[in-house]
Amino acid sequence: MTYTLSGIAQYEENIKKSRFLALAASVASAEEALAFFSEHHVPDATHNCWAYRIGQEYRFNDDGEPGGTAGRPILQAIEGQQCDRVAVLVIRWFGGIKLGSGGLVRAYGGVAAQCLRLAEKVEIVEEATLECSCAYPDVALLQSRFAMHSVRVLEESFDAEGANWVLAVPKAQAAEVAAMVIDLTRGRARCSVQQPSQHGPSPCRVP
Repeated sequence: MTYTLSGIAQYEENIKKSRFLALAASVASAEEALAFFSEHHVPDATHNCWAYRIGQEYRFNDDGEPGGTAGRPILQAIEGQQCDRVAVLVIRWFGGIKLGSGGLVRAYGGVAAQCLRLAEKVEIVEEATLECSCAYPDVALLQSRFAMHSVRVLEESFDAEGANWVLAVPKAQAAEVAAMVIDLTRGRARCSVQQPSQHGPSPCRVP
C-alpha cells in the first residue's frame, strides 16, 4: 500500500545548533510540487532542500549542500514511509557547527521521515474505469448502490434511453461492480471495464 497526505504537515528539530524545518504536502503533478516549494521557500534560510515523488516521476535538490546529503535522503524518507504523490521541503538555518556528510544525511532524512511519520495520511487506491448505461427505471436503484461499493461518478449524461456514466471504482472490485450492475437490472443495463483507469489512483482516508 502507498499513501499520500490529507494536508500540509510540519515538523521542526534543532540538530547541533542548526534549525531544520520540514514541510510536506500532497501533490498531483511536478508543477504542483515546484509551486509548493516556491511558496514555502525561505529566502534568508541557509538551504531550502527538497524532493518529490509522483508515481515513477521524482526529483530532488540539495540547494548548496554537498551532493547526495540532502535531497536524496529526503526522497528516501518519502519512499521509506511508503508515500507517493508527496513533496517534502526541508529548510535549514545553519547554526555554526558543521555536521559532516553523514550527519547531513541523517539530519535531512530523519527530519523528513519524522514529518511524514506524524502526518495524517490517506491510502492511495488504484482504480479502474467503468462505462455503464441503463434505462431510467433503473437509475435510482443503481445510484443507491454506488456508495456501498466506493464508486465515484466521473461523468454523467442523460439521453432519450436513460443514463450514461463513466465510473471510477477500486480496481480489485471492478469486475464485481460491473456484474452487480448487470444483475440488478436483470441484464437490461450495459457495463464494461476500461483498463487502465485514465483518472489515476484515488486517495482513501486511513482510519
